[in-house]
Amino acid sequence: MEPRQGVGAQYTPVGRLFVPVRPRPRGYLIRIFQAAPGGRTVVGFTSRARLATALGDGHACVELAEPMLRALAEPLGVMRLTVDPHLVGAPFPAGNSVPRAWGRLPLEA
Repeated sequence: MEPRQGVGAQYTPVGRLFVPVRPRPRGYLIRIFQAAPGGRTVVGFTSRARLATALGDGHACVELAEPMLRALAEPLGVMRLTVDPHLVGAPFPAGNSVPRAWGRLPLEA
């Protein structure tokens, strides 16, 4: 899995990350997002403040070490890790229809 910390960035180990999740009755699901160049990515934030800036206040998250996040994502076929993304797409609306104007949206694992 290749980590990304911005366009053209070199790999730097990041340690602990705040990872967006969706609460479920038996635990949490890590959120999987659509990457800008295509494909899927998991995201992690180096602080709760950065997560709140990108996704909004009150978004559920768990703290995971980078190797653990990679271990959870790889069996799902997600080979990209994005750290501290600045732009995150809008969430799916309630119901089954998704406006075409929204383009690519976050995917749920």
